[in-house]
Amino acid sequence: MKLFLRELKAYRNSTIIWTASLSLLVIVFLSIYPSFTNDVEATKKILQHLPPFMASAAGISPDILFSIYGFLSWLLTFITLAGAVQAMNLGVGILSKEESGKTADFLLTRPISRTKVVSAKLLAAFSLIAMTNIVFCVVSFAMAATVSTADFRIDTFMMILAKLGLIQLAFLALGFLLSVLLKKVKSAIAVSLP
Repeated sequence: MKLFLRELKAYRNSTIIWTASLSLLVIVFLSIYPSFTNDVEATKKILQHLPPFMASAAGISPDILFSIYGFLSWLLTFITLAGAVQAMNLGVGILSKEESGKTADFLLTRPISRTKVVSAKLLAAFSLIAMTNIVFCVVSFAMAATVSTADFRIDTFMMILAKLGLIQLAFLALGFLLSVLLKKVKSAIAVSLP
């Protein structure tokens, strides 16, 4: 339990910054939504001038984009990229920092099994990702309720937002696996970004 709490404390500031950044992105983009939907015809004319390959690559479909679900889905394509970097950085860093900081030998001499060490670190990483997603979902729901003119279903809304959590869990697992396989990771960011 002490190791779990230590990991939560060690990654507290990083998680707060990532959560605030993701929340700020959704606040800024969803605040644009009302002006975006007020002049549908002008926006459709602008979108018609885009080359077809560019519109399909960006995932822009005028019929879908003007609903709150479509706009949020389009927005999440960019937010999940940032969320994946956060999860990968956390997955790589939480285990490899013991090796790079030369504290792994000391940690393994304590009266705690290796399985418990890895489990506590993995549970801490999972908890940090869960906290990020809970705050992000609350902020997204509050903003969508504020800016949306039409009623929307909370279950559909949460299914769209679950995309971020699932992608973060996949990248957390990938980062954790890479931290086990790579012997000397000097910087988690160097592994996370490419």
